[in-house]
Amino acid sequence: MARTTEQRAATLEDAEEIADIVRSLTGEAVALPGDFTDPAKVREWLELLGSNGIVMVAVDGSIPVAFGSIDYSTTEPDTAVLGVWVSPMHRRRGLATQLADELIEFARTKGYRRIRGRLPDGNEPALSFLSAIGAMVPLRNPEMTFELPL
Repeated sequence: MARTTEQRAATLEDAEEIADIVRSLTGEAVALPGDFTDPAKVREWLELLGSNGIVMVAVDGSIPVAFGSIDYSTTEPDTAVLGVWVSPMHRRRGLATQLADELIEFARTKGYRRIRGRLPDGNEPALSFLSAIGAMVPLRNPEMTFELPL
């Protein structure tokens, strides 16, 4: 059974821990919207999201161990971009699914009609996770994108 952790909106004070999570993913195929190994870049991202997007963290005790985001698409109206990242030491506990559920609900309340995102080539665990939460991922897709219907 998955252990329940607290999920909450990320704050600027979470930037260092988010950067730590990103650094823990070194060598893995991840699709992040920037170089977030630098806490200053994480802070910039959090400030840029505004009310159309959100970063949420899953907290184990008082430390963020996973994060996910919904960002609005600047090229596709009514479309949000989803991403979820979990520290390797905290995987297989349901954290990504818990975050995705909260993020999808956020997208619904904002009136987004679609959720899309990039799936890094060769990231089989991400493909399994996305399929489990209902994402439609084409079998052959050079850009490796996914879409979740709302």
